[in-house]
Amino acid sequence: MATIQKRNNSYSIRVSCGYDTRGKQIIRSMTWKPEDGMTPKQIEKELKRQTVLFEESCMKGFQTKAIKFETFAEEWFNEYAKINLRNTTYERLLQLRGRIYPAIGHLRMDKITPRHIQAFVNSLSQEGANERTGKPLAPKTIRHNLSFISNIFTYAAKIGVVSDNPCSKVTIPKNEVKEKQIYTPEEVEKFLTLLNDEPLKYRTFFYLMIYSGFRRGEMLGLEWKDVDFENNVISVRRTSNYTAKKGVYTDTTKTKKSQRTLKFPQFIMDMLKEYKAEQDAEALRLGDRWVETDRLYVKWDGRPMQNGTPYFWLGEFCEKHDLPFYGLHSFRHLFCSLLVNQGVDIVTVSGAMGHSTVSTTSNIYCHTIQQAQAKVSEAITNALDFGKKNGTKVS
Repeated sequence: MATIQKRNNSYSIRVSCGYDTRGKQIIRSMTWKPEDGMTPKQIEKELKRQTVLFEESCMKGFQTKAIKFETFAEEWFNEYAKINLRNTTYERLLQLRGRIYPAIGHLRMDKITPRHIQAFVNSLSQEGANERTGKPLAPKTIRHNLSFISNIFTYAAKIGVVSDNPCSKVTIPKNEVKEKQIYTPEEVEKFLTLLNDEPLKYRTFFYLMIYSGFRRGEMLGLEWKDVDFENNVISVRRTSNYTAKKGVYTDTTKTKKSQRTLKFPQFIMDMLKEYKAEQDAEALRLGDRWVETDRLYVKWDGRPMQNGTPYFWLGEFCEKHDLPFYGLHSFRHLFCSLLVNQGVDIVTVSGAMGHSTVSTTSNIYCHTIQQAQAKVSEAITNALDFGKKNGTKVS
């Protein structure tokens, strides 16, 4: 319901549009001034028309240009993000607010220009942007910040709050791209040798990671029904994730193509059989205290393992044996690197990695692919040189 208040020669029209996520009433207002020469009857009639039009536009979401970025972003979280985004993505975006809101949260949506956003993005690549290390933020983190802002403006443009997305004209500064750290063949051999003295739970976990390239959430989401011992294959059908609000929970895979099946060597399947027998024996020993979840990787009582557990275990293992610690995701990089260097085609590699498109694989592992291609060229050159040295005619 609109309220109308006369102010000198104009009229203020106010419309309530409900409440924001913090319980504060959202009020939209406009000012209408009659044209000179209008009669009181004409003014009354036009004022009613303007009020109806304004109410309709507010209900449709088109008259919110005066709304500030922070206010609109909070509405976006409630109206769109909470409903449509994965929990892990939603929680990550919530964390980005602490850096973005102080920079542009106070600005009106319709007043934010590419220059405002470019200045913010540039500041993230400056020394000291990372308060923990005193260094610039990583390019990936900068992209996440820009993507968040862009998502807000894409939604705003869709419902008519702004006419376009200013983020489309913003450029991420070029920082030095660090090469992905992966273990060398010698380090992997040492790692696996030392791993043989560790509990079966972690031995199978890291053997599977190295031979599959599965993501951490995919590994922790594996259930025994996903393991086909007869055909030596394991299928990824779900993920296990964690947020501070929900704790450990089961979710769908990152994309549909992340659901995949890979074949494993017999010795790994035998190791898994041994691990299954060990887990069954422990469940029997604990009796009613054991929580049956069918998960491969669990806590002492059968409940799903915490997402951070393998990471911290690996850190302690590497420190104990004087091995470099590159994190869990390095095994995924290792898996891809080994496939590419063995001449496996990019389409097959992409499928094994569970990427949604082949371009995702080629973009992420561009350097690895280029190195493999360089080796091909080098091999041909060596072959031709060998032929020339031996008097072979090359046509």
